[in-house]
Amino acid sequence: MGTSRVRRVAAVLAGAILLPVGVVAAQPPTSGVRHIGTVADVAAAPAECGPGSAPETGMQGEVPAADRSSGRSAAGYRCNISRVGGFDGPGGGIVSAAFEHCVYVGSFFPGSLTGPSPGVQVLDVSDPANPAPTATLTEPAMLAGTWESLKVHEGRKLLVGAGVPLLTGAGLLSVYDLTDCAHPRLLNPGPGTAVDQPLPIIAHEGGFSPDGRTYWSSGTAPGVLSAIDLTDPAQPRIIWQGLPGLSVHGIGFSPDGDRLYLANNFGGLTVLDTSAVQRRDPDPRVPTLSATSWTDGFASQHAVPVTYGGVPHLFVVDEAGSGGVKIFDVADPAQPRQLNSIKLEINLQSNQDTALASSFGGSLFAYDAHYCTADRPRDPTALACGWLASGIRVFDIRDPGAVREIAYYNPPARTGQPAGANSPQSLFSIAGVPLLNAGALTQALAAGVFDPAQALGGVRGDRLTGDQSADLCFSPPTWRGNQLWVTCSDNTFQTLRLDPAVYTPPPDQQTTVGS
Repeated sequence: MGTSRVRRVAAVLAGAILLPVGVVAAQPPTSGVRHIGTVADVAAAPAECGPGSAPETGMQGEVPAADRSSGRSAAGYRCNISRVGGFDGPGGGIVSAAFEHCVYVGSFFPGSLTGPSPGVQVLDVSDPANPAPTATLTEPAMLAGTWESLKVHEGRKLLVGAGVPLLTGAGLLSVYDLTDCAHPRLLNPGPGTAVDQPLPIIAHEGGFSPDGRTYWSSGTAPGVLSAIDLTDPAQPRIIWQGLPGLSVHGIGFSPDGDRLYLANNFGGLTVLDTSAVQRRDPDPRVPTLSATSWTDGFASQHAVPVTYGGVPHLFVVDEAGSGGVKIFDVADPAQPRQLNSIKLEINLQSNQDTALASSFGGSLFAYDAHYCTADRPRDPTALACGWLASGIRVFDIRDPGAVREIAYYNPPARTGQPAGANSPQSLFSIAGVPLLNAGALTQALAAGVFDPAQALGGVRGDRLTGDQSADLCFSPPTWRGNQLWVTCSDNTFQTLRLDPAVYTPPPDQQTTVGS
């Protein structure tokens, strides 16, 4: 490793030990504290696969142990989706972003420091069949790993990413101009980028307010939430900071930016009143309007705000514990009302023994949802999700009370191949045990629906140190007409095409991720 690279690594580590100052607890709710103790045990109606499909061989969402051992999973599975093209790079990081005809592949530390193109890779997808790299972003935050912080604001043509070496980072944040999307231009060479000018933030997740004037950064440990003013992108500055929870995750916003929907890593949703920050009050207060927790799933990831008939709703994703995606009516932000859940068959409590049998030895992660996008914010028609080892899943959500799956694509596994340097598999598959599903397994045992013989029947004893028998799709899919642009851990970037028989793009299609 060259001298300049060593200096950059040292800069990243220096930024990572910084801690924010002046953090205050968010104002607690005076009402609206609620716990949901039920566990949903109904799966979305499965897709009916049309001509040209290569359907799953197991239950909905599963990569069976037999397919992993035989190598069948290396062919992948697809239903009403075809692959148009892709970029076979060193791995897709965790969360990537897209703008116009470009994609920004998230970086994952420490692999983000190695290889011919360290940092965040920029791809030009003007030709969806042949995406081409055009630039690499190598500022300290990009080399430190961007985890789930890499986000775009289309209106302001801005890209922001924070430095997150492992679960939590601090101090590093870079802002880019996307006027030429294939060649982002750094706007803040000083605060946040220069290592001697760190920002007092904790980072893991993040996202923009709807108007793009504020980037919100959230940390997992501790759960510090920071509002960063980007009115002048060259001079990012903290205008509010609080501790709304011990460990917080991703966010979503109401269209006016006055409500922030904050995911709770312990399983839940906190609704904050951010109107004072939106107004730029001199000493803003951010009251907590409600706090909802649940038993069914944890490590809640993010919230996708949409409206049905003008009524605000949320899709809230659980990253662990087989919680799937919860649908809430939030017309009254003090009393979120759960309407439905979206799960695959492999997520059901009664199938946790099968889930363990097939995923044991593969990764720390198993068959959980991670990041979803609706195809428009008003009266959405479809939801596409990166569902970790279950691949990309697409649902008809025109009626939030009757969701059904219409398509899926589980990319070819890289069985027997070493993980790419920028693939989370390089770290997560070392564990070989799906620890993030432990909560669901415990609940299944308590409910008396867990069969140890079934759970052990498919365990691959020679894979206890991990493998690549199923790819992990973390990133939010991007809607482009009948295409979905997706990044997954091992297969890096792929362009997919939905069968017109199952999906018609609405005229006002807009990728809606929530922040």
